[in-house]
Amino acid sequence: MRDEVLAAILSADKELSRDEPEVAANIGLQLEHMGLSTWSISVRRRIRDAIARLEPKKIMQTGAGIGHLSAWILDHYEGRENLENFQIIEEGNRFAVILTRLCQRYSEVPTNIVVGSPRLLTGELKAWSISKTGEPPIMENSDVIIVDAIMEKLADDVSALLPLLNPNGVLFTVEPNPPEGDRETDDPQVKGFNNWIELIKTSNETHHIAFAPLFGGTIVAWLPKD
Repeated sequence: MRDEVLAAILSADKELSRDEPEVAANIGLQLEHMGLSTWSISVRRRIRDAIARLEPKKIMQTGAGIGHLSAWILDHYEGRENLENFQIIEEGNRFAVILTRLCQRYSEVPTNIVVGSPRLLTGELKAWSISKTGEPPIMENSDVIIVDAIMEKLADDVSALLPLLNPNGVLFTVEPNPPEGDRETDDPQVKGFNNWIELIKTSNETHHIAFAPLFGGTIVAWLPKD
């Protein structure tokens, strides 16, 4: 029955608000002014629903940008006490400053921000696991991992982070669209999409995988097999 769990996790939660939280809505306006892309409201809302259903203790989010989806998660956990850590990973210091202000807005929610590439950080975590000196660069394991990355990096980031899932943990991302137009085989987007297809094939041996088509994107979720 474990292979049917993801379908239930990815279903909509009718008891939660369908409206976008005020802080998240304001961030959406900022994104428009900055010319930045974001996942659709249907995708953000469904990931929030899935998190609410899973009730994770530890959440890791990569590629947070200026915190559009982060704000949905923070809003959900405001006033709740069942979350131990929401770790937000962003590659650039520029956005880290904005994320810090967002987390200060939800100061009751236990969060920490890490600046760096997911692949480099997971490499540093492997080195840390040998020496156990100081604090780990990122959490060693998570109940929920959310990965947002450009197509060229998506498969590599997911591959690097899947081993950090707890036995009943779930990793979420959004399926990339195939590259458009005539492209050479060495085009970065073509290579990235081919890596994605290969990831789905290989990870299917170790994880249950589910797809949830929504307006504006398809959520892909991984759950470790027994």
